[in-house]
Amino acid sequence: MTHPNPNALSRNIALYPWTRFLRSLLFWQAIWFLYYQDVLSAADAILLYALTDIATTVLEVPSGYMSDRLGRRFTLLASGVSGLLAAILFVYGETFLVFAIATMLFGASIAFSSGTDEAILYESLVASGRATEIEQQEVLAWRASFIALALSAVAGGALAMINMKLAYIAVVFSFAALTLVTWMMVEPPHSTPHVGSPESKPWRQILNTPRDPVLMWFFALTVLLYAFSHLPFVFGQPFILNALETMNLEESAPMVSGTITATMMALSVCVSLFAVRLRIALGLPKLLIGSLGLQIAISGIMALTDSTVVVAILMLRMVPDALTRPFILARIQPLLTDANRATWLSVQSFMGRLLFAFALTIGAISTTDVGEMPYADIQAILSVATGLGVAAILTLTIAARKIALEATPPARR
Repeated sequence: MTHPNPNALSRNIALYPWTRFLRSLLFWQAIWFLYYQDVLSAADAILLYALTDIATTVLEVPSGYMSDRLGRRFTLLASGVSGLLAAILFVYGETFLVFAIATMLFGASIAFSSGTDEAILYESLVASGRATEIEQQEVLAWRASFIALALSAVAGGALAMINMKLAYIAVVFSFAALTLVTWMMVEPPHSTPHVGSPESKPWRQILNTPRDPVLMWFFALTVLLYAFSHLPFVFGQPFILNALETMNLEESAPMVSGTITATMMALSVCVSLFAVRLRIALGLPKLLIGSLGLQIAISGIMALTDSTVVVAILMLRMVPDALTRPFILARIQPLLTDANRATWLSVQSFMGRLLFAFALTIGAISTTDVGEMPYADIQAILSVATGLGVAAILTLTIAARKIALEATPPARR
């Protein structure tokens, strides 16, 4: 294999936060549910989101396998192009079918990047002799993501007050820029699994997981974090709309939703500044379990009351991500090999998305088939989810006492 020169690998590392920034410029994030339920219905909005997760789920493992076999850069370029096509279809689409195709393309974009972007960073760091920087670099990347999400949320909400399609037009430009920046990256050196070898069989990664209790624990945690992070994302917008209607402010829902989402991301950026110090002070197990507990508590509070006070609680939704994702990746990446890294990370995401897509489908079936989702439906769905989450976190806490989850503590920076 041809080894890129050190300068090219350093460029990968420098460009990585920018790829995360551009991928997170989702100007539609604060208004998509409001738009869909206005044009179609709340049930259709949930189904379209579920379709995104289903498309991503179907492609998760194949995309990881493609990344391990065909290369990180190639797979990330496929992600950028798929996202760009999806955004264009969202702009010109007017029917459920077109939106469904766009949704599936966007799901494909997510799948192609899942696991591969983390892999290209880690392998570039290893090849550059900078592997010890993995936690720091992942924190920087997630900070870039949060900043982009904050900026695009408030900007998207403002654009939607003029015309909701403007938010989707803005995403066309962000994905075009992402594709260009990805083109500037190089393929890092990594081993490729031979056909017929154990590493060339994606599902073997799941079968081997129970042999390593550390990977198994992190696998379960990641699945739960994904599900409970996205519950407030899906049901937060109709929840906000319900709360605003009690004050006769429903016309301001797009701007309010965008502002709340922006504040949510800004809080995450602030927390990420102290994330490494918290990880050292509390230890990895306590930090991760506490973050999952906060995520579950947000859904639980939303299920308790539809008071406008709960809108402030929603602003904490992304805080657990800032305290978990970089450290989870830093802990498990050294336990994986170049030949199966993207596949294993994709399998992990696959299970999270599969679980969440199933939950959303059940939610759509049980939701009243009207234009706007009533609070009673939100309350019923989140109450069940919270109960299951409490049982899961207790199980993880008990298991954590028997597993060496903490690697060598990082040096203070």
